[in-house]
Amino acid sequence: MHLLEAIFLGIVQGLTEFLPISSSAHLRIVGAFLPNAQDPGAAFTAITQIGTEAAVVVFFWRDIVRIIRSWWLALIGRIPRNDLDAKMGWLIILGSIPIVVLGLAFKDQIETVFRSLWLIAIMLIVFGVLLGVADAIGARRRKLTDLTVGHGVVYGLAQSLALIPGVSRSGGTITAGLLLGYTREAAARYAFLLAIPAVFGSGVYQAVKSINEPSIYSAGETLAATGIAFIVGLAVIAFFMRWISQRSFLPFVVYRILLGIVLIILLALGVIQP
Repeated sequence: MHLLEAIFLGIVQGLTEFLPISSSAHLRIVGAFLPNAQDPGAAFTAITQIGTEAAVVVFFWRDIVRIIRSWWLALIGRIPRNDLDAKMGWLIILGSIPIVVLGLAFKDQIETVFRSLWLIAIMLIVFGVLLGVADAIGARRRKLTDLTVGHGVVYGLAQSLALIPGVSRSGGTITAGLLLGYTREAAARYAFLLAIPAVFGSGVYQAVKSINEPSIYSAGETLAATGIAFIVGLAVIAFFMRWISQRSFLPFVVYRILLGIVLIILLALGVIQP
């Protein structure tokens, strides 16, 4: 039964990681409806996110290789330091600092109070509204070549908000990008690239930490969920990049708000426990 649950949660992780609807919130909510009605846990969530982040690496492989190569060549003086791809490398490093610092500072809260379903419901609604506003008023003129150090910091701070389930890593950073005037595709692309160091770092940290700690799911079950998340995530990221090149984020905004409202009703009626 646990293996089937883990596989199902892996599918949920793959379906929701790249959409601006918060995968960690969905894993937490779905866990409340499983036979044991238990939170899958921050460790399980972080480790399965390695699977979806591996999908990002595969999908953006050429971009990643080019950025790393240019960053290294600029570092050793083989190409100009203001090379666009080298600059992108530095901005990804810079943008990853806030979530690392805040993740370590609030690691206890991340694994406990931040996983309250009341808080998740509120975050789904609030950041759903913010995404809708940003999508409506954003200039959508800037491209990734327009990224600055200041914008990199803002993106990084927005990503760190995803430490609270319900915010959404992609949703938070995309919202920031839209407010800064970037196109939907540019905001999403940078959000996915920026997430790579943070997600892999968090996943490895939680994997090592969970070795000597009790967990609902075994290492094999967690690994199965991670593999499923990779396969599903790869298909979803391809779909999402095509979607935002032609359509708005409105369906995701509506979904977030409705899910938050339903969650509040279920909690108020005592159908599920926070």
